[in-house]
Amino acid sequence: MVILTTIYVVAAVLLLFGAAIFVHEWGHYIVARKCGMKVEEFAIGFGKILWKKEKDGILYTVRMIPAGGFVKLPQMLTSEALEGESNEDDEPLPEISPWAKIAVAVAGPIMNIVFAVVLATVIYFVGLPEMITPPVVGNLSKESTEYSLGIREGDIVTKIDDQAIPSWEEAYKLTALSLTNRFAVTFLRDRDEFTHVLTATPISDEIPIKTLDLPSKFPPIVGRVLEGQAASEAGLKQDDKIISLGGIPIGGQGQLIDELQKNGGKATEIVVRRDGENVPLPITPRMIEGNVMIGVQFGRGPRVYIERHPGPTPWENISAVGSLMWRTLYALFHPKQTGVGVSDLSGPVGILAMLGAMVKTDYRLALNFLVLLNVNLAILNMLPIPVLDGGHTVMGLIEGIFRRKIPVKIQEWSTTIFAVLLIGLMLYVTYHDVSSRLLTNKETGKPGIFVDMFNSDTEVQAPADPSPTASE
Repeated sequence: MVILTTIYVVAAVLLLFGAAIFVHEWGHYIVARKCGMKVEEFAIGFGKILWKKEKDGILYTVRMIPAGGFVKLPQMLTSEALEGESNEDDEPLPEISPWAKIAVAVAGPIMNIVFAVVLATVIYFVGLPEMITPPVVGNLSKESTEYSLGIREGDIVTKIDDQAIPSWEEAYKLTALSLTNRFAVTFLRDRDEFTHVLTATPISDEIPIKTLDLPSKFPPIVGRVLEGQAASEAGLKQDDKIISLGGIPIGGQGQLIDELQKNGGKATEIVVRRDGENVPLPITPRMIEGNVMIGVQFGRGPRVYIERHPGPTPWENISAVGSLMWRTLYALFHPKQTGVGVSDLSGPVGILAMLGAMVKTDYRLALNFLVLLNVNLAILNMLPIPVLDGGHTVMGLIEGIFRRKIPVKIQEWSTTIFAVLLIGLMLYVTYHDVSSRLLTNKETGKPGIFVDMFNSDTEVQAPADPSPTASE
């Protein structure tokens, strides 16, 4: 069964990712043919050729590195860094107009947008599972600013800066990439709403991404037991749910942390829920670097999705993706305020792993991710950088407006330099994907994206009341 699942996930990932690349290159290909251009090769991927077929004088190939593709058009300037040396013809090919070059360049991104709209339309009709982590406040320290303002466990976050907040994930997206750290947060308690201006703080000195100091009501489920620590010696196991500490019922991760600090390192009893039974275990927490710890990392618990049917409208889907893309690019150009850097980007390997995890969960999540991927491909390819479609468009505009051809040497050098830089960037983000996120997340110690591809801790539920209650 595991082997069949693996084959299914891998095949689906390659098919879906390949589809995004194919429609992009097909856009270039079909417009080039309509403009009467010579097409030497239609390629999916870069590097060594794995499969090839020649038809009507055109070489169709699948190459080793699935990080994009290209259509080799000798009448447009190509990059030997990506495409290899072009075949020389005995007879020179006729020149083409700058406007034809522009049409070919923009055809790829346009096809990605068209494909994204088609996918978004399909999602609207088949529905979309949406992950919900209800924005319910967990246990607050009595010494915290939030507690002094009157915020209590069980309060529900409904709005941040007048924007509706259906989940903690949405709250995080809103605060993490913002250039400000002060937000008007609206809460709901017993049908009464109240608002406070709260300050978001960085996660840590190493991770300056900002979040609100509001603990979520996550269940205290053990994700990993650290060797040689108090939890390991007491006999705690992965997936244990902590019920109480020292006779005090524990309702969330934040409360457990607070109770441990109050404990001060004294021997006590911890009760966990294991295989349907409550198991009491004697434990002696330890003082480590001024904090009382037992040596566990919290697990995620089952990911719960609710069915949204019909799904978001194509406009809602595409506009949400565009907004996220814009905020991400904006954050990249303000790293000091947002803490977002190049190392936070995902390359082809990371994208494939994330797509695989979604295929394993629900095919509709994978289709929705493909909407994001296609819009990303369209926007990034239209950046005015040589070797990208936006660079070809700019060169065509310069030639068309000034009616002067850009010297070939300048085109070749700029294209090759940026091609090498692009390859270097892909290698850099791929290294980070593999070393930091795919197998084990170095920041959390939890299983990485690649491991998630083969986990089955996902629950999809029928439509439910989107308003969480304090009892949850």
